[in-house]
Amino acid sequence: MIDDLNSRASTETVLEHTAHDAPEPTTSTPAAKAPVNNAFADMGLAPELLAAVRDLNFTQPTPVQLKAIPMALQADASLPSIDLLVSSQTGSGKTAAFLLPVLHTLLVERQAQEQAEADEWQKKVEDAKAKGEELPKKPRRKNPTDARHVKPAMPGALVLCPTRELAQQVAKDAIDLVRHCKGLRIACVVGGMPYAMQIARLHNADLVVATPGRLLDLQRSKQLHLNKVQFLVVDEADRMLDLGFADDLADIHKLTEQRRQTMMFSATFAPRIQQLAVRIMRTPQKVQIDSPQEKHNNIKQILFWADNAHHKRKLLDHWLRDTNIDQAIVFASTQIECDGLAEDLQQVGFSAVALHGALSQGLRNRRLQALRDGRVQILVATDVAARGIDVPSISHVFNFGLPMKQEDYVHRIGRTGRAGRDGLAVTFAEWRDRRKILDIEHFTQQTLSAEMIPGLEPTQRAPRAPSHEPRRGGGGKPGGKPGGAGRTFAGAKRGSSFKPRGAPRG
Repeated sequence: MIDDLNSRASTETVLEHTAHDAPEPTTSTPAAKAPVNNAFADMGLAPELLAAVRDLNFTQPTPVQLKAIPMALQADASLPSIDLLVSSQTGSGKTAAFLLPVLHTLLVERQAQEQAEADEWQKKVEDAKAKGEELPKKPRRKNPTDARHVKPAMPGALVLCPTRELAQQVAKDAIDLVRHCKGLRIACVVGGMPYAMQIARLHNADLVVATPGRLLDLQRSKQLHLNKVQFLVVDEADRMLDLGFADDLADIHKLTEQRRQTMMFSATFAPRIQQLAVRIMRTPQKVQIDSPQEKHNNIKQILFWADNAHHKRKLLDHWLRDTNIDQAIVFASTQIECDGLAEDLQQVGFSAVALHGALSQGLRNRRLQALRDGRVQILVATDVAARGIDVPSISHVFNFGLPMKQEDYVHRIGRTGRAGRDGLAVTFAEWRDRRKILDIEHFTQQTLSAEMIPGLEPTQRAPRAPSHEPRRGGGGKPGGKPGGAGRTFAGAKRGSSFKPRGAPRG
């Protein structure tokens, strides 16, 4: 949706399959005719949210939603709140697991406030009638675009994300869920975007999705007050720590100490995550649905050993000839490698773009939207794209450069095989990378199947015997030899190979 919900047409108010999504809906019944699903209704969610879920054709909760949503909804004002520390695999529906209960509580409170205001107004009218006085007049609505009427935002809920892409994805998911919720406003606050635009969008926001740096910038400039935050959600907490947001999280914790509930989602219960939970949560209850060690059953993972970078590019060239590739992500280790691969792909006729942290946020947004719209076939990215991108048509993921951390491998390959589809994750490694491969296998508790392509076998001594026979064909299906006489990554220069950047070209 939202990690689990199906992507829709509009780019402003529509969910894209997020970094964390659920399996494809089990029914294709049109939303207008589909009954309210009992599994969601039994959780006690507001009718407005149930209608949005039905509109999105999302019929069955995922395991993490079944476990976390009822626990989170117990955080009633009259009862002790329940802080949750949740570990669940990429694509399991984590985003909906925290958005639905938070939005439900915000909606119920807003409706109660509106009812109280309506009752108070009715009382004033009745008192005036009883005294024979002139009936009171409702104050004129103030122009929200007038700077004199703009007040600092005081959201009731805050969702923190480690990357801009993930924050924008979560915000889109939230917008789609509140389509029937009158008065609930969602704002997204990330770096790299104009301050004036974000300040305007913060006006009257009930839920703010943000990256920590920009959020604190706006708070320090008094454009945003966090003393009314009741719900704090930390998404991808492990990545937060990797990116050095520990101090920012501590500052946000102090600014929101009066909150009722904290939820933290992470890929693992690593010791550093548990230490963070101790600092910012009150006796959290742990919810572990699955782990990185649980295999992606619909994603085939294979490994190719290469002699050097030039050999890796030949292997990538061979794979990208596959005419069955719908869309693919090629992961690079550095920004320089990312730009170089994307440029070479463009020069030989591929529709490819680069995505990494050095690009402006506006350019990153445009390139991601082009990928979602199908105008780009290949995204060459650093690990900035390992989380928060949910494009169901991505059929292949290529690890051209290995990730720095083993858990990032799990998030990388989770970009394919979305919404119940099959996917293929191909890793290229040199002999010097054997320790990293062993670390990945140890972390995932899975052995990567090593294969060879006839004519492109490594000449150096293999780190271990390949677990399969050499690839002998297969018509381009995942796990078989890419077939077809389509475009070549190497280009059209009479059989020339795809050479490293800086090497003489034929």
